[in-house]
Amino acid sequence: MTSKKTLWISISAGVAVSAALLWAFAPRPLAVEVARASVGPYEQAVLEDGRTRLRDRYALSAPLTGRLARIALREGDAVEAGAVVATITPALSPMLDERTRREQSARAEAAEAAVRRADAGVQRARVAVEQARIELRRNEQLAQQHFISPAKVDTDRLALEAARMELEAAVQSRQVAGHERDTARAALIAIRTPGSGEGSFALRSPVSGRVLRVAQTSEATVMLGAPLIDIGDTARLEIVAELLTTDALQALPGAPVRIERWGGEGVLEGRVRRVEPAAFTKVSALGIEEQRVNVLIDLVGPPDLWRALGDGYRVGVRIVTLSRSSVLRVPVSAVFPQPGGGMAVFVAKAGRAQLAPVEFGGRNGSEAWVRGGIAEGAEVIVYPAATLRDGMRIKVRAVR
Repeated sequence: MTSKKTLWISISAGVAVSAALLWAFAPRPLAVEVARASVGPYEQAVLEDGRTRLRDRYALSAPLTGRLARIALREGDAVEAGAVVATITPALSPMLDERTRREQSARAEAAEAAVRRADAGVQRARVAVEQARIELRRNEQLAQQHFISPAKVDTDRLALEAARMELEAAVQSRQVAGHERDTARAALIAIRTPGSGEGSFALRSPVSGRVLRVAQTSEATVMLGAPLIDIGDTARLEIVAELLTTDALQALPGAPVRIERWGGEGVLEGRVRRVEPAAFTKVSALGIEEQRVNVLIDLVGPPDLWRALGDGYRVGVRIVTLSRSSVLRVPVSAVFPQPGGGMAVFVAKAGRAQLAPVEFGGRNGSEAWVRGGIAEGAEVIVYPAATLRDGMRIKVRAVR
């Protein structure tokens, strides 16, 4: 009786030990995190640092050798078009009088020719504006009759806006040419009559704006062509971003831009105006040579929002290259490539991981666009482990 009891105890102990070993070495469910596939807006963008700069910067220099009176203006001072910014009294050597007179006479004639050329440029720009306005009016009528697409009308509106900006630039160039002509005439008078009261003449601002830099503040004798003062209109800012050439191909003119990390509150709005045609080589911080190209961006929001920005300020730009209002999205960490090609996700269903090939539309920094393969509301596994396999038991640890 005792031997039978001992046998049963041994058998029971063996069964218990075997069950414990089976339980200890049995595969346990893999703990995973899941997120639900949702429908919403999706964007792809190129992120890069940029800097602000003035669209038009005017560097005023001495039109002849002479004695410069002290310049009272300082950086940041506002000046009006035609305002006197410096006064120069000629200091001519008798041996150089004849040569200087001929040079200044030729310079005055060149200034006259520049004014005539600027006048022609203004007329040409006005014709371009009128042509763009006629083209837009005609295409708007055709679009209403469904003969052309609305995208063509949008392109014509942008073309009209560009033509107006070109006209404004041409008018500014005409003003600059006129002031340069007046400066050349005044210099020629000073050379011809060095001892008269007309010997001193005023250097005037070609445009309304602010003083950016004063190169020579104290009274001194300056040589012909010496830089004196820089003037620009801080209300006419643009942003320059140096993009990789592969990214610049996606930044088409007219693409919306969000200006971030500019130092103020909120996000400023911008639009790509131009991608420069010539690239340049730049060495990165890691010592890698990169081909980059300048992308010019216009600020399109109310000027009061970015009035604090100045020339040469650093900003962050987000150039939107693709935008969809409603697509199926999953976290980008849930999508992975398959060995045989294509993309896939793991879907958590009934306590197991199911491999689901998906049609991939694109990705950004946080989301992936899924064209098909899963439905809205599906729970996909984010950051799937390398050991995860199709059909493996899982335990949901957290839901995002």
